[in-house]
Amino acid sequence: MKSFEYAAPQNLKEATALLDDSWGKTEILAGGTDLVTSLKQQITTPNRVVSLKNIPELKGIQMDKRGVRIGAMTTLGELAAHADIQQHFPALVTAINSVGSPQLLAVGTVGGDLCQRPRCWYFRNGFGLLAMDKGAPLVPGGDNRYHAIFGNEGPAYFVSPSSLGPALIALEAAITATGPKGKTRKIDAAKFFHTPKSDKERETVLKPNEILTEIFIPTKGLKNAVYEVRHRQGLDWPYVTAAVAFKSKNSLVSDARVVLGHVAPVPWPAPRAGKALNGARIDAVSAARCGEAAAEGAKPLSGNGYKVQLVKTAVKRAILAVRA
Repeated sequence: MKSFEYAAPQNLKEATALLDDSWGKTEILAGGTDLVTSLKQQITTPNRVVSLKNIPELKGIQMDKRGVRIGAMTTLGELAAHADIQQHFPALVTAINSVGSPQLLAVGTVGGDLCQRPRCWYFRNGFGLLAMDKGAPLVPGGDNRYHAIFGNEGPAYFVSPSSLGPALIALEAAITATGPKGKTRKIDAAKFFHTPKSDKERETVLKPNEILTEIFIPTKGLKNAVYEVRHRQGLDWPYVTAAVAFKSKNSLVSDARVVLGHVAPVPWPAPRAGKALNGARIDAVSAARCGEAAAEGAKPLSGNGYKVQLVKTAVKRAILAVRA
């Protein structure tokens, strides 16, 4: 591991002042479940690591009539155990509990989940974010079992690793970023994730000198659920995730949103699936029809065609989970 300067500021103003204007020179430490591994593997070699653990305004969960505010340094375990989250946003609870490891739930943070780097084994083994060798992409002709089936026209073939991203987009969440001199900006969760075009970019729209500070989820009375397809109950990332959220009146669905995870470089909205569900009653037939619509447009690579069927199944089961 390369030596680096460690900083533990006491407030946001101090923290943002310690960040650099370009990627790679400084890194932000939240729970450390991803960054520490990246430092050991020298995927990133910063001159300075800025810890957020001593900044109180980044922690906590507050609920009011408009919705819930979640501090970025709130741990995954704290979020899943919160009574208001369990009542209004069961999709988040399911997504978090599917992580499975008590250690990750106790240390991993909400902000860290949204900002973690891809798990692509080419990236993790030193071939860069876009997995290139001598200017040629390695993924299309290589081992691509766990890579993207949507948004994979290139140059990015990895999948977004965020567990919370699909659900937050389906729930119309907003993310706050704080930059130099306390300047803040709000970002729709649907616009937070970004497909990089070069190794010099990151997978979110955050700037190098910004910190993700909070997430706000409005309470709109949306029924919501998440279903993940995993390798048995292994402590690993899922093959496919489906997040659904919709309104229901007189047993009829409206304002339906379906967002897929682990199938594209960003959480992947499936508007055709939402359209297929609107106006329907929730049953096995309508759920299956929605799953079929969600898989439309998939372009599997040589080794991940199985994900198309998993998309159909995950969407169907997520919808039926709401009914249950």
